[in-house]
This record gives sequence, C-alpha cells and structure tokens, in this order.
Amino acid sequence: MTFPLIPRNQLIGLSFGTMRSLRRGSGTDVAGSRPYVIGDDIRAIDWASSARFSSARQSDEFIVRERYAEESPKVVLVCDRRPGMVGFAPPLPWLDKAAAMRRAAELVIQSTLLVGGFVGYLDYADGEAFWEPPRGGRQLSVLWEQRLPSATFTAPADSLEHSLAFLAGHRRAVSAGSFLFVFSDFLPTVSMSMWQTALDRRWDVVPVVIQDPIWEQSFPEASGIVLPLRDPRTGRGVSVRMTAREVAEQRKVNEARLESFLEELRSFELEPVLLSSSDPSEILGSFIGWAEGRKARRAA
Repeated sequence: MTFPLIPRNQLIGLSFGTMRSLRRGSGTDVAGSRPYVIGDDIRAIDWASSARFSSARQSDEFIVRERYAEESPKVVLVCDRRPGMVGFAPPLPWLDKAAAMRRAAELVIQSTLLVGGFVGYLDYADGEAFWEPPRGGRQLSVLWEQRLPSATFTAPADSLEHSLAFLAGHRRAVSAGSFLFVFSDFLPTVSMSMWQTALDRRWDVVPVVIQDPIWEQSFPEASGIVLPLRDPRTGRGVSVRMTAREVAEQRKVNEARLESFLEELRSFELEPVLLSSSDPSEILGSFIGWAEGRKARRAA
C-alpha cells in the first residue's frame, strides 16, 4: 500500500526518481571533494584523503566527497512526541494517535522508497533532537525497528518549533524541494512563523493533522456524565461533569478551532492531510486524497 508523492511544484528537467542530476547532493556518483564545513554529514568524509591532507598540513583536516544528486524525492518526517499525543491510547476506545502517527509515517516511508527516494527523521521525544539524515532503504533499520515503535512521548510543548529551527541548520541534508511531513495533533496550534520558516527554505511542507473525530474535531453529546478529559499540553487527566449548554459550547469551540487551523494552513498554501483513524486503509485513503488534490491543482 503506497501513494504517489506529488511535489508542490513541477520538477523541470530529469525524471523524478530515475536519473542523475547535474546539481550536487545525495547520490551515488562522485562529483568531487572539498574541505569539511560544520553541518556536513560525517558519513560523507573521505577518511583516506583526509589522512593524506592532514599529514601534508600537519594538522587535522577533513575532506568531504560531493556526489551528483539523484532526482529522487528527499523526505523528512517530523514526529510530535508530546505527552498529549498519547492522550487517547488503549484501552480507551477512541483514536490512538500514536498508532496513527506510526502507521502514517511507515506509509510515507514505503511510498518514498518505492520511487528510490531518501528518508530522514526528527523528533524531540527525549527533550533533545533525535536526528537521522535522509538515507536509502537499507539504512533505515533503526528507524523502522526502534524509533517509530518507541513508547517515549516526553517532548516539550514547543518541540515542533525546535524541530524546524533544527532543520534550518541542516540545509545540506534538507535541501530546497525536500518533502517535510509534520505529524502532530497541533493542539495547541503552532505559531504561524513556524510555517513561514519552512516556506522560506522552499521545503515542500505537508502537515499531517492527527485528531480524534469525537473529542477534538467535535465533542460528544455527554451532558450530565462525569467525563475523563485530558489536558492536551501535559496529557494529565481530570474528571468533569458538563451541562448541555457547556457541551454545545465545547463542540462549537472544537469545530471552530479545527476549521480555523485548516484555514491558516490554506493561507500559507499548505495542503494538510487530516487523519481521524488509525486504520491503515483509512490512512492510505487520506494520503491518496491528498495526492489527488495536488494533481488536480497542478492540472488546473
């Protein structure tokens, strides 16, 4: 099960994911070498050349191999691991947001690898950046087997802002045109400046909005019942009893909040994917709908 990765803008020149480009980037054919600069991927260091150069200079010098970029998609997954992302975890009968995020991320990875692309990953689950630069399928075992299934959700409330600021300092790994899939419930919503930061770097940003359709996108008819609610910032539970008027008001607030957020994304010409289920087939349907929407807009 995969979906097509449709770039926001039409690529000009070589086929998407099939041929070598004349620009330098992450590829297989060596284009040349140059001195190491801060921010370079250490895996690109040519240790033999570095040793010879260091010996000649009598100092520690590092040489980096540059390669021709392949016109394949480069995708970075940014996963929100705040406590609020596990607020509806089993055995509660509502949306398991952590499972939805994991399955959606796996779907994006599979779809990227199908066209020979490269996948990177970033989260702040432990309070510090866990960063895997974009790489091919054989090198994604840690991400598949350890990071995506991880049960650690202790990231700070502003982890998404930290994530985009972090990526802005890694321009070689996250070049212009890279897909940036941001997985979160966006509760509370992020600052508009975060989206502008991403767009200024010409990233192809795709917000993946993961919200429970009953409790977050709307609100159930539950007046007079003691409700176990959770603070989206901390994930802590609290029991409340609401009147019919309070229930109706909360429903209006939740529905308006979602519509306002989606409208904000549209104002930046961003095309979000809204996930309301952790079922793989429904997740796939949401991403296919996103791809079809992009196709239609580009054809218009």
